[in-house]
Order: sequence, then C-alpha cells, then structure tokens
Amino acid sequence: MFLEIVTPEAILFSSEVVSIYVPGVNGEFEMLNNHAPVVSILKEGTIKIESENFKVDDKFASKFSKTADGKISFSINSGTLELNDNKAIILAD
Repeated sequence: MFLEIVTPEAILFSSEVVSIYVPGVNGEFEMLNNHAPVVSILKEGTIKIESENFKVDDKFASKFSKTADGKISFSINSGTLELNDNKAIILAD
C-alpha cells in the first residue's frame, strides 16, 4: 500500500509500505494491504511504519526513528488519516 505523511511544513514521507500502525482516538490500530476504507482522527502518539525500502529526504530524517522490532516510528500531536484503495494519507500535526 502507498503512504503519504503530510504536515503543515511539507510532505515528510511518500512511499510504498507493508503496514501502518496509528494512534486512533478510539484506540490504536494497524492497516495492511487491501484494508477496508478508513477515515480516523488521530491522537497524540506514535505512527509505526513497516517498509522494505524506507527512504526519506535527509532534511526530514531526524523526525523518524527505528524501533527495536525494525519498524520506523514518527511521533505526532494529532492528525487525520484517510485510507482508500491502498493509499493512506496522514495529515499530521
């Protein structure tokens, strides 16, 4: 599936991913390829991304870190998620 993480400053990440784990206001959840369409408000927490070829622009690399299980993490204060047709867009604050 394709993931794009957008902030007021820039598009931080735009690439194919294996899975996305997000902090929804009604609980944390994970999305995999062919997941049902979803729209959700996100609360403060960590987005975790599993990607085979994680690449991010050098000027945004400091915003991402790697977890012990090899996933990429990105902290947010709040946000919105839309997933439809294997394309996820996260508007993060």
